Amino acid sequence: MRAHEAGTLHADGYGAAPHWLPYPNDVMELLPQLWSSGVTRGGDGVLAVAGVPVTDLAAQFGTAAYVVDEADFRARARAFADDFTRPFVAVCGGADVYYAAKAFLCTAVARWVMEEGLCLDVCSGGELAVARRVGFPPERIGLHGNNKSVAEIRDALEYGVGRIVLDSLEEIDRVAALARELGVVAPVMVRVTVGVEAHTHEFIATAHEDQKFGFSLGSGAAMEAVEAVLAQPDALDPRGLHSHIGSQIFDVSGFEVAARRLVGLHVDIVRQHGLHLPEMDLGGGYGIAYTSEHDPMTPAHLGADMAAVCERELKALDDLAPGAPRPRISIEPGRAIAGPSTLTLYEVGTVKQVQVTNDAVRSYVSVDGGMSDNVRTALYGADYSCTLASRGSEAAPAVTRVVGRHCESGDIVVMDEYLPADLAPGDLLAVPGTGAYCRSLSSQYNHTPRPPVIAVRDGRARVIVRRETIDDILALDVDDHAGDDHAVVGASPTEQEDR
Repeated sequence: MRAHEAGTLHADGYGAAPHWLPYPNDVMELLPQLWSSGVTRGGDGVLAVAGVPVTDLAAQFGTAAYVVDEADFRARARAFADDFTRPFVAVCGGADVYYAAKAFLCTAVARWVMEEGLCLDVCSGGELAVARRVGFPPERIGLHGNNKSVAEIRDALEYGVGRIVLDSLEEIDRVAALARELGVVAPVMVRVTVGVEAHTHEFIATAHEDQKFGFSLGSGAAMEAVEAVLAQPDALDPRGLHSHIGSQIFDVSGFEVAARRLVGLHVDIVRQHGLHLPEMDLGGGYGIAYTSEHDPMTPAHLGADMAAVCERELKALDDLAPGAPRPRISIEPGRAIAGPSTLTLYEVGTVKQVQVTNDAVRSYVSVDGGMSDNVRTALYGADYSCTLASRGSEAAPAVTRVVGRHCESGDIVVMDEYLPADLAPGDLLAVPGTGAYCRSLSSQYNHTPRPPVIAVRDGRARVIVRRETIDDILALDVDDHAGDDHAVVGASPTEQEDR
């Protein structure tokens, strides 16, 4: 078992094979919790996604490539919608599920989310533009972010989004001013920092006090923000309170504390201002299985447990105001929908054996991708698994580190895994669980074009985000060498002539 949710870099007992990594009985076995439902391995050892062999995908689309199982993505979205709505009917009339666009968004995914009945949480003008391109219903969109620009807020108000989540006092006034300018009343929620520190990496834990998001509940800033909203009824419509305690969370204990504190603030608002806010968002951050150590809860389990938590905590509101309407609950399971639905396909380029101790050797396998298409390992030591995908093997398992092609020693894709000892250049490797925060955090580091996103369904594959090209990268350059008469920005006419 791994010793830390954030990854092996934080664990003890580190050597050629870390203590948590068991020696496999079958190095070619697929652990079902790591892969989308459409992933299978044929008798020849070749992996297939929704009936399409990965060897065919590599031949047609090249590597590296993100491969998303569309039916699996849609099924996960439906499961969250159904398994949260059902138990919450008795609690507050139902629940709303907001897909977190930051996990991964493109026009095809926005359309899938829309068609499966989910709402959409966006945190930039670019993500909102994707939603608008597919005609996503504006009332099912929320705009998030701690520093929204005037242009982004204006676009959201003009499109008629259902909520804008406020994150600072300056933003409250900014949204109000723009609402008056446009002659609308902006539906807003107040993001509350509830002081719950989820058991996750520091960079993705978002509800403790010392971080950039939200208004602190403990300091009184959250109530101050609510009152600033209430002071501008001509421009702001207070819809409710919002909380998010982190990511990659595997139990509901943190949500229980967050719900208790959020309901407490809701009750204080009722008591002091007589206002029953109609909504309450408990965020998301539900974990997925990246490796064999992880055992995430199913949407049905999560929905039932979260509904029970909210039922208990909302009794405080019932006691204060019997018969008063309860706020409708919403959640945001972005990673839990997108993450398991996608694998990244790489081709092996080099294999070398490195002596790491007197009696231990690690195999370093370089692939044609890396931190430009998955920075999570380098960013906060995230763990991944992988498997040989293009053939079978009866070779003994070897402790392997899968590394990228970039000029960084920290360019690691999979920190530790057992792979067949006969792994060789030209083999294909598949890394599961890469649907969330991989393409969306990707870069052009070392001027490396970003991989395509290939959707596979019912035995057919199609490109939903095309592969970036060198021409795409060079198209952004502005070459200032245009001949002897080219202009230099900031130079005087005399200096221009001298040049």
